[in-house]
Amino acid sequence: MDRKPLYKIAAICIMTFLLLVPLALIKDQIRERSHRQNEVQESIANSAAGEQTLIAPVIVVRYREQVEATLPREDGSGRSETRQQIVERTLTLPPEKLVMEGEGAVETRHRGIYQARLFRLGLSTAGRFVVAPLAGLGSGGRILDAKASLVVGISDTRGVNNDPEITINGKLHRFASPTGRIQEGREQGMRQLSIALGALDLHNESRFDFAFPLQLTGTSRLAIAPTGESNRIALKSAWPHPNFGGRFLPTARTVTKDGFAANWEISHLARNFDATLNPHSGEVLRIDFVDPVNVYLQSERAVKYGVLFIALTFAGFFLTEILRRSPIHPMQYLLVGLALAIFFLLLVAFSEHLPFYAAYGLSAVACIGLIASYLSGALGGLRQGLAFGGGLTGLYGVLYGVLLSEDNALLMGSVLLFLALGATMLATRRLDWYRLGTQGNGEQVRP
Repeated sequence: MDRKPLYKIAAICIMTFLLLVPLALIKDQIRERSHRQNEVQESIANSAAGEQTLIAPVIVVRYREQVEATLPREDGSGRSETRQQIVERTLTLPPEKLVMEGEGAVETRHRGIYQARLFRLGLSTAGRFVVAPLAGLGSGGRILDAKASLVVGISDTRGVNNDPEITINGKLHRFASPTGRIQEGREQGMRQLSIALGALDLHNESRFDFAFPLQLTGTSRLAIAPTGESNRIALKSAWPHPNFGGRFLPTARTVTKDGFAANWEISHLARNFDATLNPHSGEVLRIDFVDPVNVYLQSERAVKYGVLFIALTFAGFFLTEILRRSPIHPMQYLLVGLALAIFFLLLVAFSEHLPFYAAYGLSAVACIGLIASYLSGALGGLRQGLAFGGGLTGLYGVLYGVLLSEDNALLMGSVLLFLALGATMLATRRLDWYRLGTQGNGEQVRP
């Protein structure tokens, strides 16, 4: 058996590994551009408002309790005595009923070729608090007095676009300037808007009916912590690409090309009240206003199939050499491999200025046309060049389907490899591999 085919196979394998270098460089370029995109999004968020987490209204009760405490005597004798002491405590209460209805609009902010998405939410909030008599609340002590405040938590108060009028028991109020945290011991980062409700009647039930509008701006993501005993939340937007997440999914939702509408019904049995006061606990419902096509993510996924493209194309070349006795020089392998690699660079470059489908189609047509034209001359006929061009068109079509349907990527890739292996086996089923490359045998092998 002539060893020339073995040397050729070894050369093809070496060239395939060499072409991993430009593919790696292209992947690094994509990651660098993606990192720059994230920096621009953070910069725009810092200039406007970041991702928003809204903790729905709660009542914070600060009360003084007189208790008996065992304390050391002040005379330094080391003995203890029981004295009356006044301690200050804080109690956070959920609304008995909470209703939130809102509509969001999404706008795109550009900085050069990069962009970020902001949402503007018009939210109407209403509900009711019922505070039980506090006189019997003390743990062995006596409640002296209590004051209540209505508190709303917002992660980035720069996104509050209005100074809303809050109606509480028929009277108008306004939020004080943002201060502090929702409650001591909670993680930092959640600013609070508050309204002083005054002193509470310690012996009778107190009731507060409230309603207020809120105009809120944020970047990419909105999360709402449902603090109520009974929560009914309805949100809608003209944005057709929402991603619902968090601890609670909608009980009903509609997503069309004209936008989405979603409703949540959440009871106190389904949520942890203490966790809703912590913005980092994940006890929220969440909507991501996602980009339907992340060009950098799609391009990076496409590059992962670059080696498969090159391997299948080189396999086609090698079969052409074997079956048609048409020698192909290693440099021709290398040039075609570089043309396949340049497709992915064209893809990311065009997709920064064109819709992804247009960028993909333009890049594919350019590379297929270049390779088909080159092979028409290299293989000595237009027919051979068009045949390879048709095969590449099928490969690019399969890759585009994989990129559009990530869930079916494994299935489509497996079917492609099976078809490639099957075509190779059928084409070489009558080939005498022992006589491969021997001199003087000008007979072509018929598949």
